[in-house]
Amino acid sequence: MARAKFSVIHAPERPEQSLRLDPALAERWLTAFLYDEIVKRRGMHCAIVGVSGGVDSAVVAYLCAKALGPASVVGVRLPYRTSSEESLRHGARVIRETGIRDLVIDISAAVDGYLQYEPDASPRRRGNVMARTRMNVLFDQSAKFGGLPVGTGNKSERLLGYFTWHADDSPPINPIGDLFKTQVWQLARHLGVPREIVEKPATADLIRGQTDEDDLGITYERADRILQQLLTGYSVDDIVAQGFREEDVRLVSGRVNSTHWKRHLPTSAVVSTTAINEFYLRPVDY
Repeated sequence: MARAKFSVIHAPERPEQSLRLDPALAERWLTAFLYDEIVKRRGMHCAIVGVSGGVDSAVVAYLCAKALGPASVVGVRLPYRTSSEESLRHGARVIRETGIRDLVIDISAAVDGYLQYEPDASPRRRGNVMARTRMNVLFDQSAKFGGLPVGTGNKSERLLGYFTWHADDSPPINPIGDLFKTQVWQLARHLGVPREIVEKPATADLIRGQTDEDDLGITYERADRILQQLLTGYSVDDIVAQGFREEDVRLVSGRVNSTHWKRHLPTSAVVSTTAINEFYLRPVDY
């Protein structure tokens, strides 16, 4: 008689456990990543970081300073006339604590130079213009210093589509792009980022009084636990059955699905067998 085959089904890891980070290991890995990508692979010796005063850019600034040395990192603060004074002050503290080079460029004139032709632009459109102007400055400063812009977007924002396309996600490397927001907070505490920065409400600071969680309609704590389940293959119904609120799960799942296009390069129509990124790939692309 043939022996019956049984498959062992393991209980899923609790979301809060799977989101727990080994911060010391993450620090070693991410500083090595930055040195390898900037110095070894590209032959550059300078990182350009937009320092907003928030925890994400603070963590990236600390990591870059450790990877390259403070003198090889330029922290660029890019206030608009309606930006929070607190953000500018917190950005200054990050630069002071890390010892990186400080550069302040007010983008008000550049942004207003365009928006004068669009006086009825919505707050969202205005915010997108600010975000893209900031990235334009960072790329130009990278040309000036012979360095590389380093991204500061976390995994939660990227999955939820909570970023400006061709702005926040544009830099060629990103050390925290695979860290959920809650994991960025863990790493920030380990790195010694000031508590006032780690514990304040997250905000893109594009509109007065704006916070990420108000915009998203869910806290990062809840969203990250749901995102982790979605990424490991659980369906909406599976996640709800585990005790998550259905409205939260559907909100997060809906945002992930509806913003998938934002996480890809522009889509080119394929008319040959040598289409870039479709057929024409280098070994590093596989």
